[in-house]
Amino acid sequence: MTQEFSPPFSPLAAQGAALAERGYALLHPSAVTQWLPATGEDLSALHSAWEDLPPDNYLRDGGKYRRRRHGSFVVDGNEVLAVPHRAHWQPVSYNALHGGMERWFEPVTPETLALPVWNRILLRLGEVASALHGERRWYVEAHPFRIDTTDGIGRPTPEGAHRDGVDLVAVFMIDRHGIKGGESRVFEANGPSGQRFTLRDPWSLMLLDDARVIHESTPIQPVSEDTLGWRDTLVLTYRRDGFQDDPAGGSAA
Repeated sequence: MTQEFSPPFSPLAAQGAALAERGYALLHPSAVTQWLPATGEDLSALHSAWEDLPPDNYLRDGGKYRRRRHGSFVVDGNEVLAVPHRAHWQPVSYNALHGGMERWFEPVTPETLALPVWNRILLRLGEVASALHGERRWYVEAHPFRIDTTDGIGRPTPEGAHRDGVDLVAVFMIDRHGIKGGESRVFEANGPSGQRFTLRDPWSLMLLDDARVIHESTPIQPVSEDTLGWRDTLVLTYRRDGFQDDPAGGSAA
C-alpha cells in the first residue's frame, strides 16, 4: 500500500510568511473558516453547486471523468465584479495537453454567485495575492471541478506537473468520496525541492505562488469497483494585468 503523507498545515498567522518563503502554504479547515469567516452552513450551501456540474467535453485524452464550470471576475480592493462569460484559454507553454484552444465551459450559476461566502472567498484571496505581489486589480478565474471514477480512473491534472501562468493559485479541497489516490505534489520551479501530501479534510486550502512552484495531483481510483468515487475541488487563479486570452483574437477581457 502506498504511504500517504499528511499536509504540512501552517498556522493562520504564519500563512503569509510560509507562502512568501517557500512558494506555497496550506491551511487547515478550522483556519479557513476562521479566516473567511464562514459557518458550516455557508460552506454546505456552496458545496451543493458541485451536484450540478456539466461534463468537460474538451478532454483530449478521451476521458469522461471531469465535470466543471467556469467564471471570470475582477477583484479590485473590496469590490468583486463578475465579467461577461468568456472562454478559458491557456498557452501551450503552460498546458501542453489543452493549451492553444478556447474552452467554453458552462458558467458558474447565478445561485452560486449570490451566496455571500462566494464574494468573501474571492476578496480574501485578493488580499493574499496583494500581500504577496503588491496591491493591484486582480483578474480571477474560478473553476469548480469534480473528478470522478467513471472511467475507472480520474485525472485531476491530465496535463501533468504544470504552472498556470498566473500570480496566485488557490485550491480548496471540497470533498472526497469513495476514492484512493489524489495526492498533491508541489515542486520548486527552479530547484530540486518538492513536497507531497494528500488533502483529505473538506475545506482545507492550498495556496501557490505560481511563478515559483509547479504542481500536480495524482490520479484517483475507486475504493470499491462497484461504487462511483469523486474528488471535488474549487480552483481559483489570480493574475495581474488582465486575463489570459487567445492572442489571435480570442475572447476579450
